[in-house]
Amino acid sequence: MQNQNTPMLDAICGNGVRVSILERLASVDLCTFDSPKYAVFPGFCDVHVHFREPGFSYKETIFSGSLAAAHGGYTAVCTMPNLNPVPDSKAHLKEQLDLIKEDGLIHIYPYGSITAGQMGGALSEMKALAPQVIGFTDDGKGVQSDDLMRSAMKQAKQLGKLIVAHCEDNSLLNGGYIHDGDYAKANHHRGISSESEWKQVQRDLALVKETGCAYHICHVSTKESVELIRQAKKEGLNVTCETAPHYLILDDSYLQEDGCFKMNPPLRSTQDRQALIAGIQDGTIDMIATDHAPHTQEEKSKGLDDSCFGIVGLETAFPLLYTYLVQEGVITMEKLLQLLVTNPRKRFRIPMTTDFSVWDMSQSYIIDPAEFQSQGKSTPFSGWRVWGKCLATVCDGKLVWLEKVRNSK
Repeated sequence: MQNQNTPMLDAICGNGVRVSILERLASVDLCTFDSPKYAVFPGFCDVHVHFREPGFSYKETIFSGSLAAAHGGYTAVCTMPNLNPVPDSKAHLKEQLDLIKEDGLIHIYPYGSITAGQMGGALSEMKALAPQVIGFTDDGKGVQSDDLMRSAMKQAKQLGKLIVAHCEDNSLLNGGYIHDGDYAKANHHRGISSESEWKQVQRDLALVKETGCAYHICHVSTKESVELIRQAKKEGLNVTCETAPHYLILDDSYLQEDGCFKMNPPLRSTQDRQALIAGIQDGTIDMIATDHAPHTQEEKSKGLDDSCFGIVGLETAFPLLYTYLVQEGVITMEKLLQLLVTNPRKRFRIPMTTDFSVWDMSQSYIIDPAEFQSQGKSTPFSGWRVWGKCLATVCDGKLVWLEKVRNSK
């Protein structure tokens, strides 16, 4: 098999792993890949997804979420704790672990919540949860109490676990639901200030300096946050962060009166987007995570003001990033694989395995949510043309995704 990306695979995961990948590909017997238009990539890793089960299986399930991940080339994901029950105790976590064991198609690593019930009033049973969770987060909510976050950081440090923070100061939200920018003002929408994010980033970084905690920031969206993180790294703090594809490709100039453009944090200004791009280029931003957040069609059909926050992203992330960042010369393919494979696995101590996906890099097509495996279909990228079709994904030696061969659209 000839492959344009085998030197890249050597650099990312070592020649021994690459050989194993190619041997496994041959054993799957999909078809003959004898052209350099095909690429084999190590399994992507997403440290920020919402699979909604237990509690909200009408939005997504462990099975549908993991199938969507496989469709996007992902073989490892970390699932957020905004569930019912919230994984704030060993007993509550077990319900999720049982579902993962029964229905998961890929490697799924759950988070434990920072606070009991994600209510922000008291810490979860962090010590009991620690052996079976990837880290601690209250994603969807910022921890408002300085003292409680300080206590969580101290506990996480003792347990050898990451604090993974959704940074949002509720006192600065003012009932907003999109970015407090030009579009909001022109169309009479209530805006979410950039300060609501970066102020809590600033607070948490001071607490990291005080406690020595290992700390990771979710879905960075503002230029101020990027600069604060850049300075924190220069000071030697144990800090990493992520952003999402939609913040790198879109900004509030793309907004339409449609719930598929509503997410939290919101699409920010062009200047914020440019700062995020600079952040991935210079290493301030360590990884790209999708914040895959499925909802029902009804929940996303109520416009910008009343729709639920969140969009899906696992099945479109790589094609979008390849098309609009790599092909446009913003970053190299090697850099993209660091952001999707190497860096998240290293930071979250997720093993580099022989999992892989096979892509037809010559195939161009229009994003159609009807083809998503996720139960959620809401994306602002519907109708966008992208390059790169995932033909197959293999996890633990098992074929977990196989694309039917079809012509380009």
